[in-house]
Amino acid sequence: MKRICSITIALVALMVHFVTFQANAQDYTSDELFQMARTAAFEEDDYPKAIKLSKQALEISPDYSDIRIFLGRIYTWTDHQEEAREAFRYVLERYPGHEDASMAITDLEYWNDNNQAALEYCNKGLEEHPDSEGLLLKKARILNNMKRFDQAYQVAENLLEQHPENDEARSLQRTIRYDSAKNKLSVSHDFSWFDSKYPAHLHDSPWHIVGVDYSRYTKIGSVIGRVNWGRRFDNTAFQYEIDSYPYLAKNIMAYMNVGFSDHSAVFPRFRAGMSLYFSLPKAFEAEAGARFLRFSSNTWIYVASVSKYYKSYWFNLKTYLVPGNEKISHSYTMTTRYYTGGADDYWKFSFGYGLSPDDAVSVQNYISDYRLKSAHIGLGFRKSIKRFNVIGLSASYINQEFRKDQKGNQINTSVTYIRKF
Repeated sequence: MKRICSITIALVALMVHFVTFQANAQDYTSDELFQMARTAAFEEDDYPKAIKLSKQALEISPDYSDIRIFLGRIYTWTDHQEEAREAFRYVLERYPGHEDASMAITDLEYWNDNNQAALEYCNKGLEEHPDSEGLLLKKARILNNMKRFDQAYQVAENLLEQHPENDEARSLQRTIRYDSAKNKLSVSHDFSWFDSKYPAHLHDSPWHIVGVDYSRYTKIGSVIGRVNWGRRFDNTAFQYEIDSYPYLAKNIMAYMNVGFSDHSAVFPRFRAGMSLYFSLPKAFEAEAGARFLRFSSNTWIYVASVSKYYKSYWFNLKTYLVPGNEKISHSYTMTTRYYTGGADDYWKFSFGYGLSPDDAVSVQNYISDYRLKSAHIGLGFRKSIKRFNVIGLSASYINQEFRKDQKGNQINTSVTYIRKF
């Protein structure tokens, strides 16, 4: 008898609590319940509570589209796909092409590898909102994922024309460019002039480097073959290089390089390099790697960098570290690009301290065990012409040690032409 009384009391207490909760819930407006649901989801990480509060808000205001889209997104995040679709379709049936609902259901289908369905929902949204920044960006991503590169590139190009400050679109277009350019032929000429402070054999004999390379995009990434001809110290030589940019995993790409030459007074006899690039949230990118150079002796150089797209700008800070017997020598370069259009349309400004093993003009200075001090500043631009042609011009000023405690001034210029096909 006592047990029955205890159970009865417990049931009565539960009913009182339920009735009280329902009464309290009815005291809130749909807006207040919506705010409580957002707090539960974003601050408390309590998705079941957020779902319950959202449903209570919808009982009061069943056509409150923001709440129903929010509920659908929570279902998406918790892998309840059919419930999410039902929530988004409810809104789209009543408000065809609703921008937020179109973006939400596009995300749902895209994240679940339903590219065709994602594209259809995205296009329906764009019929009502043709200038939607969010929908255009999603459409470019979907088309790129479907390997419809030409269309993806054009959508990203149109988006950047309307919203040149969109750093995510800029980063995406760079990815599309790498994915879509199956073939690329490049020709470049670098010229280095030295002032009268340098020894006569340098002042009277400028350096030249002419490079020709062919790039092919494959399923694993880009592969590049390159031949360089150089003239330095009245010596001439050829250098043969292979670069590759394989995709190792989602958001991880590698850079690998190997090169040979027949004259160490012009190029390293052997060079190799590798870096890993990590695509990070909010348009950040990080790099970590190493370079190896063999002249008469071997040199290891370690590299690290961080990049960021911000509106129409790209910022990159890079450092090279060279271990020595007594200390580590280091160099730094800051590069900024201001984009005026697509991925191949920008102005470039750079400045820094020290040498770069990736710069064919300065790499020869690694012959010396003593790390020659230098400071540099440069300006350049790149311009695409009908997308498949690219021209580039740049110039830099370098204040460089050519012997310990002896400095001179150097001017480098570079001209590049690229043809994609």
